[in-house]
Amino acid sequence: MKLHEIRAIASSKSIKTGSLKKPELIRAIQRTVGNFDCYGSATSGYCDQINCLWREDCLLSPKK
Repeated sequence: MKLHEIRAIASSKSIKTGSLKKPELIRAIQRTVGNFDCYGSATSGYCDQINCLWREDCLLSPKK
């Protein structure tokens, strides 16, 4: 998902996007909707959050 799409979702949830980067924005959205704020933490390549909107992107994103 593109950053402008993520910012639009955040704005629709009354989250101030400011200078937040993509992972920070996604985690803020996850917290706001009552989910685990775990984006980018599946370092083993496994994620049990099957219904997460960000799951595919998370598993494909480079890990730090």
